[in-house]
Amino acid sequence: MSEFTGDPVATASQHEQELAALELTAHPTVRAAYRSVAETWLARAKPSDAMRERFDAAFAEVMFSAAVWSSNTDKLRPKVSCITRIGHPVAGRAIPGSRWGIDNPDSVYRVIPISGDERYVIRGRVGPHRMTENYFTLWDANMGTVAVLNGRTMAVESDGSFTITVDSEPAGDRPNHVQTTPVAHEFYIRDVLLHWERDDPNHLSVQRLGGPPKTPARTLDEQADATTAMMAHFANFTGKLSHGVYKMAPNQFDLAWSADKVGAMRNQVYVMGRFDLNPGEAFVVDVSDGGAEYFTVPLSN
Repeated sequence: MSEFTGDPVATASQHEQELAALELTAHPTVRAAYRSVAETWLARAKPSDAMRERFDAAFAEVMFSAAVWSSNTDKLRPKVSCITRIGHPVAGRAIPGSRWGIDNPDSVYRVIPISGDERYVIRGRVGPHRMTENYFTLWDANMGTVAVLNGRTMAVESDGSFTITVDSEPAGDRPNHVQTTPVAHEFYIRDVLLHWERDDPNHLSVQRLGGPPKTPARTLDEQADATTAMMAHFANFTGKLSHGVYKMAPNQFDLAWSADKVGAMRNQVYVMGRFDLNPGEAFVVDVSDGGAEYFTVPLSN
């Protein structure tokens, strides 16, 4: 497909969104929220001195992810946004990193806003080496799973191109179809690179079908309000995640669950624990993959 050239993630649209998000972080409403959310987060977390030293840089990334993500929530004007990246330059400007949650360096996370009342087409192209794991997860507004399309097994043309149809009707004879519901909110798309030197993320684009949008786009002030709301949400989400682990006894690694709500993704198993080591001690994790083709052991502060 001729529309897909260059890097699948560092696209012109992605760069445009990042530059707009960078400008948004200078808005007075966002700047005020930045300070208040940081104070609330630190008051709840009560970090050690070592963790406090790492907070400012990590917090800046989480908040920039909120700026990027919240800027692509207009379901009548959808875009593809990568919402977890390391810092990089764009047009001579330093774009902050945007890693948040349980950061996984193997994964490319992208979002597309969706309304259950609208019809969309997602077009894309897989690389010569398709990924071990690739899911198009349709979420509701609370990160609960509405539907999942397996990108690894979806129908692909001989040139690697594919089309995904998205609407409230049954699939019929459409091979790659996601049926929406009234609570459909957005796609959360996960590309996993098992072999970094070989695997290729998907190229993606989205188009809403139908007539012109019936409502105007957000004003800058409205967007600033939406960004501050997501900043607070990110802080609460991450705080609850950390609090749950910190209630566990140290040096255990046996909290396992699988879910498709509150951000947990269907078809994954999560195992968590925390460590508290003295000098000279090591925490050893013995892994049996159970037949899984992919696993990762991320460390988080």
